[in-house]
Amino acid sequence: MITVAKNAGFCFGVRRATDTVEKLIKEKKENEIICTFGKLIHNEEYNKFLEKNGVIELTNANIGEIFDKTRNGYKVTVVIRTHGVEKEIQKSLEDYASKTSNLVIVDSTCPYVKKIHKIANENSSNGETFIVIGQKEHPEVKSIISYVNNDCHVFFDEKELEAFLEANKDKLGNVNMAAQTTLKLTLWEKCQKILKKYCTNAKIFDTICSVTEARQTEAMELAKKSDAILVIGGKDSSNTAKLTQVCQKYCEKTFWIQTSKDIDLAKIGDAKYIGITAGASTPDSLIKEVEKAMSEVREDSFAELFAWECENGAKVKIYTGATVKGTVMSISENEIRLDLGTKVTGVITRDQITDSNDVKLAELFKIGDEIEASVISVSDRDGIAILSKKKVDVVKNWSKIVDYQASGETVNAKITEATKGGLVALIDDVRVFIPASMTGVAKDGDMSALVGTTQEVKVVEIKEDKKKAIASIKAILREKRKAEKEAFWASIEEGMEFEGTVKSIASYGAFIDLGLVDGLLHITELSWKRLKNPSEVVSVGDKIKVFVKSVDKENGKISLGHKTDADNPWNIFKSKYQEGDVCEVTVVGVTTFGAFAQVVPGVDGLIHISQIADQKIDSVANVLKVGQTLEVKIVGIDDENKKVSLSSRALLPEANEEAVEETAEEAVAEEATEAE
Repeated sequence: MITVAKNAGFCFGVRRATDTVEKLIKEKKENEIICTFGKLIHNEEYNKFLEKNGVIELTNANIGEIFDKTRNGYKVTVVIRTHGVEKEIQKSLEDYASKTSNLVIVDSTCPYVKKIHKIANENSSNGETFIVIGQKEHPEVKSIISYVNNDCHVFFDEKELEAFLEANKDKLGNVNMAAQTTLKLTLWEKCQKILKKYCTNAKIFDTICSVTEARQTEAMELAKKSDAILVIGGKDSSNTAKLTQVCQKYCEKTFWIQTSKDIDLAKIGDAKYIGITAGASTPDSLIKEVEKAMSEVREDSFAELFAWECENGAKVKIYTGATVKGTVMSISENEIRLDLGTKVTGVITRDQITDSNDVKLAELFKIGDEIEASVISVSDRDGIAILSKKKVDVVKNWSKIVDYQASGETVNAKITEATKGGLVALIDDVRVFIPASMTGVAKDGDMSALVGTTQEVKVVEIKEDKKKAIASIKAILREKRKAEKEAFWASIEEGMEFEGTVKSIASYGAFIDLGLVDGLLHITELSWKRLKNPSEVVSVGDKIKVFVKSVDKENGKISLGHKTDADNPWNIFKSKYQEGDVCEVTVVGVTTFGAFAQVVPGVDGLIHISQIADQKIDSVANVLKVGQTLEVKIVGIDDENKKVSLSSRALLPEANEEAVEETAEEAVAEEATEAE
C-alpha cells in the first residue's frame, strides 16, 4: 500500500513563485531576459529546468551586468525568490527599476517571510534584542536579519540559545524571538521554554509557516503507520531536512531522496505500507514520478486496485481522492452525470458544484462540456463514482485567495448566507467568512440585507492549514471614506456652499456634519440677532445651509458661515425704507423716554416721548402698549450705529417740523445714553 501525504510538495508560496516564472518563460520575447535573485527554490532539478529555459540566477556579483542589459535596450524581469532577499538588495533593485521601464521587479517573497520582515522591523528598536532561531546562512534568515534595527542573534538550536542567555542573563533588556518559517516544531517548543525561563516578559512570535506545521504533523502521523517512508526534496532544502528528522523519529526506514533514481529497493525490502512525503520545494512532477516508480514495482499498489480499462485499452485510476476528467452526458435540476470513459459513471450533485441556490445547473453546463472533479467515493457494484467539482475549484482558486491577502487587492464577493457571527461569501467559488464586526453593518443591525448582493472586500487573514479565509467589507468602506476625505480636503475652498446637519451644539457654536467632515459654525455666524446659545435657533439633527468662511487644511479645521448680507436685517430695512417714509410698526418695548417699535424683523426704531403726541405726556405707558401697531414717519437714520428714529407726532396735522427734527436729534442722543 502506497500513501502520498496530502501536504506533500509545493507550498502556496513556492507554487506562486514557480507559476510566475513559468508564465514569464512561456510569454518571453526575443529581447527579454528573465532572472531570479538567487535560486528560486531549493530544488536542484527544478533550478536546472529554469536554467535550461534561459532563466539567469542573479547575484551581487552579476547584478551590474543586468543593469547594463537594460541600458542596451533589453527588458529584464527580476523575480525575487520565495525566501526573500536582504533589505538593501531589494531597495537597490526597486530604486533602479523606478528609473527605467526596462527593469521590472516581481516580488515572490512568501507572505509568511514578509510577515517576519515586518515583525523584525517593528520589534527591534529602543534597545530591544531580536533573536532568530534558524540557520544563519539560509537565504530566508539572511533576509530577516537585514530588517532588524538593533542587536540580532541567530541560533541553530536550543543549546546555542541557552548558552547565550546564560552568559548574558544579567544584562538582558527586552528580548523578542521569531523562528525561521521551516523550523522543526519540537525544536521551536524547546526554544520557547528556555527563553521564558530567562526572560519572563519576552515577546515570542509564532512565525513557523502553518503549511510547514501541517506538513510536519502529517508526516509524523504517516511515519507512525508506515513500514518505510520516502522524503523527496533537494539536499540544500532546510524544510526537507527537518521533515526527514520528524519521520526518522517514528519510522526506522526513512529515506531522503531527490528523484526516483535515488530509490534503493534493497533497503526498502518487503515493507508493506510505504509513505511518501515531500518538502515545500518539491515539484508535483517529482512526487508523481516517485509514486509511479514505486507502484510499478509493487503488486499491491493502492491505485491499481481501482483502475478500470477504457475502450482504447488505457487505464483510468478512479479511487477516493483521485482527480478525474469526464464529459457531461446529462443535466438535471440537482445533479450532472459525467462519462469518465470507463464502466463507472461520474455523478456530481448540486451541493458539490456550487454553494448558491439561485444558480441553475443548465445555465452552468451543457452536454459535452469537459469537467475536472475529485472522487469522493466509488461503488464498483453500482458503477457510480460520486464526485466533487467544488474540491477541485477550491484547490485551483485557493492560491488566488492567498495572493489576494498578500497583495491587499480589492475583490468581489457574493454574499450567500448570514449567520449569528457574520456573513458567508464566495470569492472565486471559495467560501470565506466575514465577521460581523467587519461587515460594515452597525452593531445589532440586519446583516441579512446583504445576502444575495455582491460586495467589494479585502481578504485580511488566511488560515492555510484549514484552508479558511477571513474577509472584510469594512476595510473597503474605510479606505473609500479615507479616499473621499482626501478628495474633499483637496477640493474644498472658501465660499463653497453645503447643506449640512447639526451634529452637536456647544455654548460657542454648532458643529455641522458636511457628509465627510465636520465644520464649526460659530454662534456669531448663526444669526444677525445677538444669541445667548445656538440652541435658540438650531437643534441637533436640523438641516442647515452653510458656506465655508475659512479652511485650515493642515489642522483639519473648517469655519462655516450661515448669515449673509442678503438676510442682514439692516440691509433689508435700507432696501425698503429711507428717511421721510411712512410705515406701520409694532411696539416691542416701552421705556421712560419713549417706545421701541419693530420696523422690519431685526430692526427696531425709537419713538421718543416727545414724538408720540403733539402735547406733553407724563408716561409713555399710558399712551402706547407692547404689541400695539401704529403708523409712524421715519425721521432719522444713523447708518454708522444702525439706529432709526421714528415719530407718530410728525403725522399729526399741526406738527411743527422743526420741533420734530430737533426732538429726533435729542431722542437719538438719549437712546445712546440709555444704551450705555
